Amino acid sequence: MHLVDSKGCKIATECFGSRHDPALILIMGATASMLGWPDTLCAALADNGLFVIRFDHRDTGMSTTWPPGQAEYAVEDMAEDVVSIMDAYSLLRVALMGMSLGGYIAQILSLQHPTRIHALVLLGAEPIGWDGPPLPHISERFLSHFGKVSSLNWNDNTAVTNFLLEIERLTVGTGQAFCDCEKKARIQQVLRRTSSPASMFNHASVPVRNDWTGRFREIACPTLVIHGTEDPILPIENGRAISTGIHDAEFMALEKVGHEIPVSWIAVLADRVAQHVRSS
Repeated sequence: MHLVDSKGCKIATECFGSRHDPALILIMGATASMLGWPDTLCAALADNGLFVIRFDHRDTGMSTTWPPGQAEYAVEDMAEDVVSIMDAYSLLRVALMGMSLGGYIAQILSLQHPTRIHALVLLGAEPIGWDGPPLPHISERFLSHFGKVSSLNWNDNTAVTNFLLEIERLTVGTGQAFCDCEKKARIQQVLRRTSSPASMFNHASVPVRNDWTGRFREIACPTLVIHGTEDPILPIENGRAISTGIHDAEFMALEKVGHEIPVSWIAVLADRVAQHVRSS
C-alpha cells in the first residue's frame, strides 16, 4: 500500500506484478474503493505480464474523505488523481481500465493527456459527452432503492450492510450465482477500510466542470469496450455507443453479466485485457 499526494489529497494505492511490465491503472466506478477490483483479477492481470495499480477514489477506502454532502471537487479532479499516481510511480505512459464512472474518467484522461495514455479498456461505461439520441440508464428498481440512502442510519452496521447488499443484488446479471455470505464479507471489508462510509455517496453529486460534448469521438488511442448484456445501471447500448463513436474501437459483450466483474469471467477478461494493452 502506498499513499500518493494529489494536490493535498491523499490517494491510497496498491500495485501487483513487476514494474518492468507495461503499466495498467484500474479506475473503479462511483462510490467504490479499490476493492471493487477483485484481488483475483488484479493477480491474473499481473500473471499476464502487466504492472497493475488499483487505488481508492477520494471519499472511499483509505483516501482523503469529505463530510457527507460536502465534497469540494469535480470529476476532472478525480481524473487528475490518476495523473498524480502516474507521477508518483514514475510512469510516463500507461494503459487505463475504467469501470462505470471510472470509464468516464479514463476517457477524460485520454483527451487531456493523450501522450501519456496508450490504451483504454472501458468496462460497463458510457460515452463522455454523448451527443446522439438518448441512451438508457439506471433501472427504476435501482433508483428506488438508492433513494433510501438519505434516511440510512450509518451507525447501524446491520442496516448499512443490508443496504449495500441490496445494491449488489440489483446490479448483477443472471449468469452468476449470488452468494449473500461472500457479498457481506466483502462489504464488511469495505466498511473496515474507511472512517466515513457515508462519504462514498458524495460521488452521486460530484459535478463535471468542463463541456465534453462529442469529445469521446476524438479519442485516438486503441480502445477496448467491454459490456455486460444485462447491465441495469448503464445498459449495453451505452457500450455500443462508445465503440461506434471511437475510431477502430473493439467491442466485447459479456453474456448474462450485469454491472459487475463476475468471477466466472476473470480469466477471460485478464487474458483479453492483457492482449489489448500489450499490443498497443
